Amino acid sequence: MPIPNEIASAAATFRQNGVMLNKGFASLTPEEWLRRPNECSNHLLWIMGHVIWARGVMLGFLGSPWSRPWLPLFARGTKVVEAEKYPSVQELEEAWQEVSVALKGAFDQISETALSADAPGKAPSFDGKLSGTVGFLAFHEAYHVGQVAYLRCWLGHEGIAG
Repeated sequence: MPIPNEIASAAATFRQNGVMLNKGFASLTPEEWLRRPNECSNHLLWIMGHVIWARGVMLGFLGSPWSRPWLPLFARGTKVVEAEKYPSVQELEEAWQEVSVALKGAFDQISETALSADAPGKAPSFDGKLSGTVGFLAFHEAYHVGQVAYLRCWLGHEGIAG
């Protein structure tokens, strides 16, 4: 089934975000995953976990629940904790691949009727509908792509675009 028009742009944004995030997460040392410019900033490991968390939340909204026991560490509003409390980079990378494949499958299966339903709970939405929540979460993820690009350059690596 083709991706419904209501979320086609958001689905394209998620695909492009995935490409950019894969570049952003490449070739980092174990220490770089945890470096932060200051105490108010998140590190790349937290951002990766948060993006995985957000995709998992969206999968639940789309009727395809996906979770990992450590996802609450990366929920909206959580603060950085001690490194040993986080899953390994390898575990995050595997979860990133799984959640991304699951998201593509959910986009391929969601109906226009489901997308026209009210936004779930207090989820942000551009139009008060589930389709608007998908759009908002694509925007949210793009925001974090920018953070990853900045942190990567701050760490001395090449940028992820251009």
